[in-house]
Amino acid sequence: MRRLFSFLHCLLLCPLVLGAQTVSPEVKAFVSVDAPVVALTHARVVDGTGGPAREDQTLILSGGRIQAVGAAAAVPAGAKVMDLSGSTVIPGLVGMHDHLFYPQGGGFFAEMAFSFPRLYLACGVTTIRTTGSIEPYTDLEIKKLIDAGKAVGPKVHVTGPYLEGKGAAITQLHQLAGPEDAKKTVAFWAEQGATSFKAYMHISRAELGAAITEAHARRIKVTAHLCSVTWPEAAALGIDDLEHGPMYYDMEFAPGKEPDACPSARAMYDVTAKIAMSDPRVQALIADLVRHNVAVTSTLPVFELQVPGRPPLEQRVLAAMTPDARVNYLSRRAGGGATAAGSPPDWAALLKKEMEFEYAFAKAGGTLLAGCDPTGIGGTLAGFGDQREVELLVEAGFTPVEAIRIQTENGAKFLGVADRVGTIAPGKQADLVVIHGDPTKNIADIEKVETVFRDGVGYDSAKLLDSVRSLVGLR
Repeated sequence: MRRLFSFLHCLLLCPLVLGAQTVSPEVKAFVSVDAPVVALTHARVVDGTGGPAREDQTLILSGGRIQAVGAAAAVPAGAKVMDLSGSTVIPGLVGMHDHLFYPQGGGFFAEMAFSFPRLYLACGVTTIRTTGSIEPYTDLEIKKLIDAGKAVGPKVHVTGPYLEGKGAAITQLHQLAGPEDAKKTVAFWAEQGATSFKAYMHISRAELGAAITEAHARRIKVTAHLCSVTWPEAAALGIDDLEHGPMYYDMEFAPGKEPDACPSARAMYDVTAKIAMSDPRVQALIADLVRHNVAVTSTLPVFELQVPGRPPLEQRVLAAMTPDARVNYLSRRAGGGATAAGSPPDWAALLKKEMEFEYAFAKAGGTLLAGCDPTGIGGTLAGFGDQREVELLVEAGFTPVEAIRIQTENGAKFLGVADRVGTIAPGKQADLVVIHGDPTKNIADIEKVETVFRDGVGYDSAKLLDSVRSLVGLR
């Protein structure tokens, strides 16, 4: 403790505040807390480990890190003190399916290079994995700008461009010509700075295997949103993670599934809406994923959009959209998910089944990650969707502290950065979210973000949100 106070004393004598030499004026406009030493007092702390909340805690932040946390942590003289009575501090959220693009309709997506980084940070998401890129060079440059203090946003782990096979529904995707093309694509984008890859719906087993082999040789992980390849097939090939959940996308349950081909989604939905978690096929899938150490990324908010009347309409979400994007979303929401084949699937039943699977998977020892996936019909937005994901995990049966752990520590561990972020402990980077209220008693309080600390610098959530009003869908 004596060494700690000596270190803090030296910082207090320093004439420059944190970030003064590197943060641009554009970024500083959103900074509400920037001092050599910050003391957060009388806070409720949910540390991200899944343990119970600790009341009346003091956190000492300096040098971009958490220097001390505890009921007995003394406040150094001269520190900037923030009394957080009635508020909760959690680790910054780690969004594991957090794109930087937004749907435009017709199989096209537009990069939200300005609005999405701000939305993520405003909502308490301090680390993201982009989990598929439409404009990989743009994603890489956004990361560089944020890291250099020239733009505001979370820490970005850039996933390379989609590894998609022939038959892509998204016009902007390159379609692989075979295993060698998959290998070369991974090698090229790894050299550019991509730190993960995502396979997509029409990839073949041979292409997926080649991509995984090349990525693993470079110590890079691969995830996937699959259709032509089943989850057990991907697990056998060595995949690290699978996106969304099997009640929507694991085609092994679909009748008539043929190798390397996407079956009828509607036929699969009709099966999975009725399948029980006790079904031997489901239990075998869970056991197989756990045995192969394959993580699953929950993206419940994008599926919830398909359920009539869900989610509740929020003015803050609608206010962030352009008028055109707002009209488009509300029109599609009112449509109820009807398809060319007739009446829509039972989306409510599918959402419930997905929740049941994710809960069963996690309780069986599987690694569950979480993200928002701001795609679908346009109602899931960056940041807001991550908060909604935590709420939906609670609806799925997890306790609030378990849900927070899934979207903090679990993601940090998967990314290999748990020594720096994901939990609240001395020595960790000071990536923290100050919430007005108690999400352990009312999970909806997770939306009441006041200040978000990234490397010990506090950002004003309200100012960030106001800066992107009516911009989602445009930039």
